[in-house]
Amino acid sequence: MPTIKIETQIKAPAYRCFDLSRDVDLHLASTRQTGETAIAGKTSGLIELNETVTWRARHFGVWQNLTSKITVMERPLFFVDEMVDGAFKSFRHEHHFFEAGVFTNMTDVFIFESPFGILGKIANALFLKQYMANLLIKRNAIIKQFAENGELQNKDHA
Repeated sequence: MPTIKIETQIKAPAYRCFDLSRDVDLHLASTRQTGETAIAGKTSGLIELNETVTWRARHFGVWQNLTSKITVMERPLFFVDEMVDGAFKSFRHEHHFFEAGVFTNMTDVFIFESPFGILGKIANALFLKQYMANLLIKRNAIIKQFAENGELQNKDHA
């Protein structure tokens, strides 16, 4: 299964980075380019252990719904969201937070399996893994910006 690992250093305490990473409203700001909305479950605020959220977004020109659930939470060090229903065969997104002085090292580990057997594996190699990595990088940049500055500096960029 493809695995994406993204590391982001943020000049903010771990608890702040942790909470911003599970903030539905901030997630929506970071995915504006896909037209993403939260349509069911937790649709605003901080998602908690065992809660779900259903996202609706346009990827590759197709509207898709994806429901994920917070399956593990150890504030402010670690939480996991996993797909319950959606376009992937499966995914697990681990969020790790390690405080080092005035910085928090935030690490995302995104493990996914595409549907459609060999065609899914080809899609992973050709574009899907990079597409997902780019979404995570953009999301983390928004979290970093908000954690360090208390607001989005350029809201049109989000």
